[in-house]
Amino acid sequence: MAEAEVGDDGFGDDPTVRRLEAAFAERVGKERALFVPSGTMANQIALRVLGSAGTVVLAGRRQHLVVREEAAAGTNASAQVVTFDDADGTLDPEELQRWVDDAQVGWSAPSAIFVEDTHGEVGGRVWPLDRLEAVAAIGLPVHLDGARLWNAAVASGTTVAERAAHATTVTCCVSKGLGAPIGSVLAGPADLIARARSERKRLGGGMRQVGILAAAGLLALDRVERLAEDHHRARRLAQAAAARWPGSVDVALVQTNIVRLHVPDPAALQAHLRSADVLAAPGSATAVRLVTHADVDDADVERAIAAIGSAP
Repeated sequence: MAEAEVGDDGFGDDPTVRRLEAAFAERVGKERALFVPSGTMANQIALRVLGSAGTVVLAGRRQHLVVREEAAAGTNASAQVVTFDDADGTLDPEELQRWVDDAQVGWSAPSAIFVEDTHGEVGGRVWPLDRLEAVAAIGLPVHLDGARLWNAAVASGTTVAERAAHATTVTCCVSKGLGAPIGSVLAGPADLIARARSERKRLGGGMRQVGILAAAGLLALDRVERLAEDHHRARRLAQAAAARWPGSVDVALVQTNIVRLHVPDPAALQAHLRSADVLAAPGSATAVRLVTHADVDDADVERAIAAIGSAP
């Protein structure tokens, strides 16, 4: 990062940012890409370029767009968001198709579909490729919130290009499991990314000598295969939790790096873990979320397992 060659990305002339954008676009099979500060901004930009005024965007009711972005769609976009059940981490193409059909006889017209892969709020579940294809076959533009798309690819033995093939736009995070300090990249057709650059500016995301961050993003792209280590460690945590609180987590459904524990007193568990120098986040009012990533090694997992085993 300290040695990164920088320019003014506000003018599109930071060479390190351009390298990251080109590398990312190539990997996900899209024409162009745009570096942004966060996954939330990437989703909000996609909402602005795909969601037309006077239409609705179809999404899962537990997706990051809906539950984790401070209801930003209400202030940042002209389209409304209509939500569908996503308890298994996916959307039912038949339910989406019914809304499209009903729009022909008076329901609000949909302009896009948003999906999330992996789905964080249901424990990092991976979308089956055939279901992504079925959603795209409906014929609406699709935005793939792939903040953890690298995890989905590694866990399923596919590539990010295969997973993004049926999406109009796709975003991935270079932090999270990959370990960069900040940043996401949004990719898609050249004309939409040109519009996205303007929307980034409107949202306050125009950055100057940001090649110092893009350099970390380029390094992160070379660390993708290490995500398999995170997945293995997450399963170990899930096994320990299932032994301590039977029924708190379905180990078979821990596919990637997120473990959601449903326990009687989540706040008490967080406090206990904190006393053992293990930091966990609330997953909901009834769940604790454990996430493995580049800065968590086997010794850390052993400490977390011991803390789980001694929890009251």
